[in-house]
Amino acid sequence: MYMDKEVISQDRKIYLRKQKRNKIAILATQLLIIVGFIAIWEIFAEIGIIDSFIASRPSRIVKTFFNLSQNDLLTHLGVTCFETIIGFGLGAILGVLIAIILWWSRFLSKVADPFLVILNSLPKIALGPVIIIWVGAGMRSYYNNGISNFFNCNST
Repeated sequence: MYMDKEVISQDRKIYLRKQKRNKIAILATQLLIIVGFIAIWEIFAEIGIIDSFIASRPSRIVKTFFNLSQNDLLTHLGVTCFETIIGFGLGAILGVLIAIILWWSRFLSKVADPFLVILNSLPKIALGPVIIIWVGAGMRSYYNNGISNFFNCNST
């Protein structure tokens, strides 16, 4: 038999109300903890218990956040996001292409295996300075030096 309204027992309604109250209590407690932490942080920075030079202050952070457009932070944030997306995209594409080539050619896979094991065992942070020296720092250096030198074998 088909019913338009779902029949819910009284016990189920009580259970659902308890669940809803429990969720609200949890959210309110979480918000209270965050607000209390920020208030204590601000008070301790004001009194001098926390060095505001090292740990700043919530009021200064909010003030700086509202002044983002005046100190070019949004521009730098945009460049950083752009470089991160481009780097991730190029790395993913290059990684997939290399994986396909190594999967396709058993010979190349056997030749590259020891070199890939060595590269994988290196700390990734050690590769950063090598890449920066090769390519240069910043987007302008990357486009002017790195890519043109990579694709133009006749450049000096």
